[in-house]
Amino acid sequence: MILRDARVVDGTGEVHDEASLQCDPESGRVETVGDADPGEDEPVYDLSGKTVVPGLVDAHVHFSLSGEASVADVVSMSEAELMLTEVENARETLESGVTGVRAMGARDLDVVLAERVARGSVPGPRMVANCRSITITGGHGHHLGREVDGPTECRKAVREQVKRGAQFIKFMATGGVTTPGTDPNSPAFTQEEMDALVDEAHRRGVHVAAHAHGAEGARAAVRAGVDTIEHGTFLDAATIDLLVAEDVVLVPTLSAPYHIVRNADHATDEALQKTHDVYERHLEAFADAVEAGVEIVGGTDAGTPFNYHGANATELSFMAEYGMDPHDALVAMTGRAADVIGLDDAGTLESDSFADFLVAEDDPLEDLGTLRNPETVVKGGEVVAGTSFDRLAE
Repeated sequence: MILRDARVVDGTGEVHDEASLQCDPESGRVETVGDADPGEDEPVYDLSGKTVVPGLVDAHVHFSLSGEASVADVVSMSEAELMLTEVENARETLESGVTGVRAMGARDLDVVLAERVARGSVPGPRMVANCRSITITGGHGHHLGREVDGPTECRKAVREQVKRGAQFIKFMATGGVTTPGTDPNSPAFTQEEMDALVDEAHRRGVHVAAHAHGAEGARAAVRAGVDTIEHGTFLDAATIDLLVAEDVVLVPTLSAPYHIVRNADHATDEALQKTHDVYERHLEAFADAVEAGVEIVGGTDAGTPFNYHGANATELSFMAEYGMDPHDALVAMTGRAADVIGLDDAGTLESDSFADFLVAEDDPLEDLGTLRNPETVVKGGEVVAGTSFDRLAE
């Protein structure tokens, strides 16, 4: 299959004008970007005036959550109900144009979903999956996570997660917005506990994501050697300098507080108060991080209050609005995101990468908002949502 005369934004920072994108339907991979000679009976579609970009890669999603005002609505679900919820949210995410995700785990279900998606049993994006987030007793996310106390329990919890198939480890370095009784600005684990978590994860060959709102907790996580900081709401100059010095990636999840603030009438009182306290500071911290040269990867925190699956592309517009170059924002949520989370051969349109891409009527580098409603969504060379190629080329 050849898509001819399209503008191809390849996810690495390069743009190919009036290019051909050739895909092998059997392997589901890209063969050529640029000039392509069709084989015998190979279908060719003229996409003049269209732009092709890699499918989006969201580095922070919660398939167990569906935008409920309170996590209490989810805690009471049985594992069967929660699994069905995850399946529905994965399909919604894929059909919106997100072809790869890092799923943050709940009750060990994400790894099961990832296996079924990879097998082709259920529709969904390619997944890097966790089992349960690790938190202190009574800490943020304890409802669906693994509670621990002390370095020894931290190491045991990491070993448990990896045994059950976790492809990365997430821990809660600070309190959070959506868990009552926890303080987003205060560290949760001791330095010794964080050191144990990260050391054990790296010994097991998996990367580590640290939920961290407050600067002190973020610095402790960076000192422990984490690979990504999630949220980074209260980052100060010293913490930002440390992120740069240690090459730690920031996943800002700008969508999460935005949706709570915009739904004030329906949010819980505590979540709303916490969000009002952090929202403007979050935007300032993000802009400061971009200016300082912190490596940024796009993630939405989809599933948190009023932050619905399928609206993931809105994160691109937020990143551009608050300091990133639009093309860099797109790379941050395609090729760079896939590389950071370990989603091999995804996020770019290069020879032998997965043929996961979106077709947009307008140029997303002029208006990232056009990716909220792509004309066509393709995974592995097959149209999974939107307009078919023959109709698209008419």
